[in-house]
Amino acid sequence: MDRMTSDHDDETPSTARPVSPADRALFLRSEIRRHGLLYFQDDAPEIPDDAFDRLVRELEGLEAAFPELAAGSPTLEVAPPPGGRSLGEIIHQTPMLSLDKALSVQEILDFEDRLRRFLGSTSTLSFHTMPKFDGLAVELSYEDRALVLASTRGDGRRGEDITANVRTIGDIPKRLPQGAPASPLQVRGEVYMDKEEFSRLNEEREAAGQSIFANPRNAAAGSLRQLDASITHRRKLKFFAYGLSRPEDSGAATYGGLMEALGRWGFPVEGSGASRSAKNLQEALAIFRDIEGGRDGLPFEVDGLVITVDDLSLWPRLGATSRAPRYAVAAKFKPRAAKTKVLAIEIQVGRTGALTPVAFMEPVLVSGVRVAQATLHNEDELKRKDVRVGDLVRLQRAGDVIPEIVEVDLEKRPPGLPPFVFPKACPVCGTASVRKEGEAVARCPNRSCPAQIEARLIHFAHKNALDIEGLGQKVAEMLLSSGLVRQPSDLFRLSLDRLRVMPRFGEKSAANLIASIDKARRQSLWRFINALSIRHVGERSSQILAGHFASLKALSEATMDQLQALNDIGPEVAKSVLDYFQSPLNHSFLADLMDPGLVEPSLEAPASGGGLQGRRFVLTGTLSSMTRAEAKARIAAKGGRVMSSVSKETDFVVAGEASGSKLANARKLGLAVLNEDDFVKMLE
Repeated sequence: MDRMTSDHDDETPSTARPVSPADRALFLRSEIRRHGLLYFQDDAPEIPDDAFDRLVRELEGLEAAFPELAAGSPTLEVAPPPGGRSLGEIIHQTPMLSLDKALSVQEILDFEDRLRRFLGSTSTLSFHTMPKFDGLAVELSYEDRALVLASTRGDGRRGEDITANVRTIGDIPKRLPQGAPASPLQVRGEVYMDKEEFSRLNEEREAAGQSIFANPRNAAAGSLRQLDASITHRRKLKFFAYGLSRPEDSGAATYGGLMEALGRWGFPVEGSGASRSAKNLQEALAIFRDIEGGRDGLPFEVDGLVITVDDLSLWPRLGATSRAPRYAVAAKFKPRAAKTKVLAIEIQVGRTGALTPVAFMEPVLVSGVRVAQATLHNEDELKRKDVRVGDLVRLQRAGDVIPEIVEVDLEKRPPGLPPFVFPKACPVCGTASVRKEGEAVARCPNRSCPAQIEARLIHFAHKNALDIEGLGQKVAEMLLSSGLVRQPSDLFRLSLDRLRVMPRFGEKSAANLIASIDKARRQSLWRFINALSIRHVGERSSQILAGHFASLKALSEATMDQLQALNDIGPEVAKSVLDYFQSPLNHSFLADLMDPGLVEPSLEAPASGGGLQGRRFVLTGTLSSMTRAEAKARIAAKGGRVMSSVSKETDFVVAGEASGSKLANARKLGLAVLNEDDFVKMLE
């Protein structure tokens, strides 16, 4: 059967095995980034949206209680960076941010409370509501009213060039009418596939013996990122506009007015009763309840309602965090549910040896999506839910992703059904499994386990590692079983003559894979580090390590102190790096990989931050031009950090009226003190 997941490096720690906040935060960061890549880059999510949201919410809670844990957190990021395939890279002039989520009515109310505190106002706020479309966010660039460029959101700052594919979508104007601005204009919206086209496409693929898409969002994303625009054209994608990169280009005073302008310029805008102005939050909540109850009647999938401050003049004041605007929130619907029977539970082995139980079930439709399997995460989770082969289980699905098993219907359990016994040994190589104190995941410790080798090879070629296009699971299985490849470094010794005579390969496909492997020889150093499958080391950690160490050899010789001295590299990550490079098995692999002429990792400068990057600020007193929250937000937007107390490490103390002891301490230490005018000038 197809692998459910390439690995679970860490799973939720058992409640019976307490872990420190730092360790829990490390685990959550790893899981959030992994699942984010699966969703945003691979279009192949493993867990429901609400399960992902719970991970994010837990990490945000930890970071609020322990601010020192927040550095480098994915809660500060929009989405994983684009995969960098053959579609060209586009830099957004204005970042395309994500949206914060509200998972309950109380959190929607909290959203309004935050707005009022931030603005220092008790006035009633008006809002505009719109269904939260489940598609792919895009930006359309017009010059002299002609469409010249289209791109995906990507990581919010860098996206992929999809101009050729977007031109095949009939809903999107290729030229704007005379009433539209002639100056450069960036229109933002959602490309989606409606339910009818999704069903037709899956029926067509199933009849042709092809794999079916899990949900309309995946189908739309996959269609829009094709290298052949004719494929995109055949799939009948649609589009809704929802904004501008510069709202002032609309000439409107409200978001509702902006939407009206987009409609006048020929863009399709969503026209149900859920897209309208609300004079207060209670009215917006009524709209939320209406659309949640009637969402199945819409011709397209939605997973929530976007609630946006209607007054455009407030948007610049409210600003944004590093990942989301403050003036809008995505109010999410409750998960959908269905029941089905568990046919089997299998243990899958990932690249770091993690043993993950996966339930295989009678296929069931959940909101029009066929579901047949779900991960059970780890031994503790399996025992907590007590899922058994033969059980009737309830599945839930938030948005349109592979669902999770919520609970077992114990009343329908057949008598005498035996519990699932978690194996004490690896099901592939037979090595006794190991579960360390304080961890929830049992692992196969045998690095030579065939399942681990295969998973590491697949990860080695992944888009966020060496990006070897065409090397997926089936090709990896063939290369390993044939003996052409025994470890990832063998890929760089493959020849075209050997490859083109293998099953699944012709002249063209073999040449394409060899070309992609040759390109990978000169990938960035951080990609090589990420490709090594070092436990706890993901994309961000790899970039930090590559930014400090000039080569794999230098990294392999690093000490614990050197590693921990780096920002965002904690003791657990540092220990994992040391353990990896001290392993005799890895010594052999690395010696082979670093063989002269085999690969040439390149150093890539990290993306620069704002003008205050790394500077530490302390705020004291009252500012007349902005609230304390606004000041903090503007410092963060420029790359600076706001500290709670004055120390020798403080770069600037911003002193407003009625400054207290912090100003006195700053003067004693000889620190730079800014008055409000100086501070505003620095921000500008």
